[in-house]
Amino acid sequence: MKALVTGLGGFLGGAIARKLLLRGAQVRTLSRRPLPEWEAQGVEVVYGCLEELASVLEGCRGQQQVFHVAAKAGVWGSYLDYDDSNVVGTRNVLQACRHCGVEQLVYTSSPSVTFDGKDSLGVDESKAYPEYFLNFYSETKARAEQMVLQANGVSGLATVSLRPHLIWGPGDPHLLPRLVAAADAGRLRQVGKGDNLVDITYVDNAAQAHLLASQRLKLDSPLAGKAYFISDGSPVRLWTWINQILEGLGRQPVRGQIGVAQARLVGGLLEWLYRTLRLPGEPPMTRFTACQLGTSHYYDIGASRRDFDYRPEVLFEDGMARLLSHFGEKLKRSP
Repeated sequence: MKALVTGLGGFLGGAIARKLLLRGAQVRTLSRRPLPEWEAQGVEVVYGCLEELASVLEGCRGQQQVFHVAAKAGVWGSYLDYDDSNVVGTRNVLQACRHCGVEQLVYTSSPSVTFDGKDSLGVDESKAYPEYFLNFYSETKARAEQMVLQANGVSGLATVSLRPHLIWGPGDPHLLPRLVAAADAGRLRQVGKGDNLVDITYVDNAAQAHLLASQRLKLDSPLAGKAYFISDGSPVRLWTWINQILEGLGRQPVRGQIGVAQARLVGGLLEWLYRTLRLPGEPPMTRFTACQLGTSHYYDIGASRRDFDYRPEVLFEDGMARLLSHFGEKLKRSP
């Protein structure tokens, strides 16, 4: 199998590439910079970016399947940057897949495309996109996902969209380092009562879901043209989990607390100030972050179990042991 993995240099993209290489696939990626550690493992690097159609065409040429993982993530930034990466980039991937005769496209989406700032209690894929998005990431990922699903069947291309929630594990460059940095700076506050349930997805489980979906994906298969929620299968109490990580890394548990409505109000004010005054960096709180930290959002993964036999391979306890072992020496305070 010949597979292009966009975003291979990232957290999830790298996990998908490792699994593909273990299965004997010929892996290619598209990158702005050299990736010597991956080239040493046999990955072919095509230099370019998603915003340039010519680069994407070169990347897709001769490939049977594409795992489109690359995206501009995060909660803050300009709309143009998010649109270029998430919408224009995905449009180019779709055009290149059709032009080059790629058979399968597995797209990495996010449950954020359905998030409206309220509790989502075990909802399934029938949950609609919201009328109003809380940040540009969610909005542009939703637009891109709709393009991917609408492209199913065009020029023989079979497509599917996966929505892993809150990817975590060893090597995480975003969630855990930011969490510890906020705790060390004294800026971390519990949002809400602390009893909200949230789905998480261990990185190897998310990668496994992508490979399972690709194995079942055909134009006449049940998953073609559909979106699927992915998680570890059982939500955690978010703030209990956060404190478990902090304590495992030698930190104190979160002490302060702020209400969800108050945090959302503060986030909205900070967003206005940062945009109006063009302040550098990103606000310490946004409306999206407040709602994510203070509400329950977990999802029914029954459809992924049924249509492509997804079962999380790494259990929570094992994942936590691996996480704390990996980050322990790097992030623990010096005595």
